[in-house]
Amino acid sequence: MSDYIYITGTGTDPGAYGNLNDPVFGDSASLGACMPNIRRCVDIGDHIFVISGSSHGVQQYIVGGMEVAEKISVIEAYERFPDNRLHIGEDGLLKGNIIVNPDGSQHALDKHDASTFENRIKNFVVGVNPVSLETREEIELGRRGTLEKLSDIFGKKGNRPIDIMGRWAKLESEQSADLLDWLKGLKDSASA
Repeated sequence: MSDYIYITGTGTDPGAYGNLNDPVFGDSASLGACMPNIRRCVDIGDHIFVISGSSHGVQQYIVGGMEVAEKISVIEAYERFPDNRLHIGEDGLLKGNIIVNPDGSQHALDKHDASTFENRIKNFVVGVNPVSLETREEIELGRRGTLEKLSDIFGKKGNRPIDIMGRWAKLESEQSADLLDWLKGLKDSASA
């Protein structure tokens, strides 16, 4: 198994700003363009977890995770998941993680360097069984507990997730199961 956890880009915090467009959690969970190194390494049944990026004035938190169900082409993803195509949402923020046009060319809203495009469209991950912190209460519990949970999992203390695990880290299956149980427990506590 190759389970992973990673920190998303600086300033990306779905709890504070609603600006996480990759991965997508919910009914059509997926990791489409970010972290091509992790998408290349995972197999069906593996897990991927994401931590919010560093943002001034807010504590980072484990946003959620998903199990890998499939790895498909980005063109197949374009056809199967129209809601995940890049677009500007009603809130004015970039939404979606399918970074291609119908012909497979780079979408105009994808502002990454064109030289990285070919590598970023490989291994589109379709997820199942996603667990993510979404409500204000869940996110607050996640912010308060993330550093302690990461310290427990990796056996290292730190003031920021990057100090504990670096930008990304491989997880053993027991660590992934522990993270999933923790996230589910936070959701249960927040709804009690």
